[in-house]
Amino acid sequence: MDADTRADVLKRLNYIDGHLQGVRKMIEEDQYCVDVMKQAFAVRRAIEKMEAKMLDGHLHHCVADAVRGGDTEHVFGELVELYRLANK
Repeated sequence: MDADTRADVLKRLNYIDGHLQGVRKMIEEDQYCVDVMKQAFAVRRAIEKMEAKMLDGHLHHCVADAVRGGDTEHVFGELVELYRLANK
């Protein structure tokens, strides 16, 4: 992972972590279910954005390097596996 992607992903993880702690606190305080679910949806969107950032970095760096190095079969297999996992 390149340095810019790593920094961005770590920043997003800190945000997600804080947001998730807020959701936990809302549940502990017996907040209104709809309000809790809205915050949970926000956490999910933040995770999806983090995943997209990581995938973009992976495609532009790791995959590109692997293709240039002739390791297309392995790297495409990994991408298919990621696609399957994402769509379970």
